[in-house]
Amino acid sequence: MSASTQHIDWQCILDELAEEVPAARFDAWIRPVHADVGEQTLTLSVPSRFFLDNLKDHHEKTIRKKVKNHFGKGVLIEFKVNPSLASEHNTKQKTDKKHAGQVDGFIDSRFTFANFVVGPSNEFSHAACRAVADLPGTIYNPLYLYGGVGLGKTHLINAVANQLLAKNHFKIAYRTSERFTNELISAIRNGSTQQFRDRYRQVDVLIIDDVQFIAGKASTQEEFFHTFNALYEIQKQIILTSDRPPRDMDHLQDRLKSRFSSGLVADIQPPSFETRKAILNSKAELAGIELPEDVATLLSSRISTNVRELEGALTRLTAHATLTGRTIDVDFARRVLRDLLHEEVRAVAVEDIQKHAANYYNIRLQDMRSKKRTRNVAFPRQVAMYCCKQLTPMSLPAIGEAFGGRDHTTVLYAVRRIEKEMQANDVFEDEVERMMQLLRN
Repeated sequence: MSASTQHIDWQCILDELAEEVPAARFDAWIRPVHADVGEQTLTLSVPSRFFLDNLKDHHEKTIRKKVKNHFGKGVLIEFKVNPSLASEHNTKQKTDKKHAGQVDGFIDSRFTFANFVVGPSNEFSHAACRAVADLPGTIYNPLYLYGGVGLGKTHLINAVANQLLAKNHFKIAYRTSERFTNELISAIRNGSTQQFRDRYRQVDVLIIDDVQFIAGKASTQEEFFHTFNALYEIQKQIILTSDRPPRDMDHLQDRLKSRFSSGLVADIQPPSFETRKAILNSKAELAGIELPEDVATLLSSRISTNVRELEGALTRLTAHATLTGRTIDVDFARRVLRDLLHEEVRAVAVEDIQKHAANYYNIRLQDMRSKKRTRNVAFPRQVAMYCCKQLTPMSLPAIGEAFGGRDHTTVLYAVRRIEKEMQANDVFEDEVERMMQLLRN
């Protein structure tokens, strides 16, 4: 039935999605979508670009399919960002959770301390954020978090905000430095700088994400310096994130570098293999995805620098599985993610793997390619074959050829034996994973 002969009912689509999408994801990413329905058009608006990217990555294809099935192919669907929805969305969140605090900006309710995976790379920053959430304005002020893209800075600052909202009496302003700058430019143009200043200097907590972008912007730095001082003097909490420490920010005024460094500066490093795997399993659980253990191990061992890329790999994998009706397993993951996984391992050579394994198990390098079958030689050789399978795009016959012209069935037996041993022995599993991590670095 065409759209011209039937009214588009967005609630009908919502009801179906509510049955299929895990409740936590539905409440966080689908329920807040604002739908404008026309005769042959459906405009779906969301509060931010971050929100839009997530909605499109995870749910656009399903939404389009359902609209087509119910209302025909003639419906034009448009996705757009409407920043004014941010306050409306936050008001709904606060009403649902009985929050009396006022939020200026978009706080992501999904990001809490409870679902943040703590490891050696982020435990200090996590502890600092917990302390600030417990005693805002009185300890670690300002709190300055820095680290690379996709390491958890945004999760932590949202977790602080969500915990403070639960206390019901805090006013929070949450901004990217880009939005802060744009609002200042608009205020100067419109002659409303005093209203701009009042807006930020009457909050209890000011959170600025990606503060490095104010570097080189003289007017923004000037205004931010005075806003910082006004809040600091009355013990209001300031939280900043950046991709680098204050001292390394070029074109930033020295007085701002001094202010940023005056509280607590905490860095977040790339997570360890164990932490990456825990994060991946946590995100899979949140999304309602059953992720096999060996697939989680594969992704966590290959994607080592960026948690956001790890989440992107999970999204792509589950999308392929859903659309093709396939079961997620290691072979399927390797095929779907071959470009990403090969990119991580393209520099690892079989000779390096053989040399590393030989040194680790204290045997001669030539034994890797010899005909010896004694256990003290055969087992390290099997470990090296397993590492080749995991760390290179080589086929089984090619790996066998590199180990003295062995048959591909010998390599397959070695891989399966090492996999079985790793499943049965956690210490051995950690040993092999550490070896592969060293080879990748």
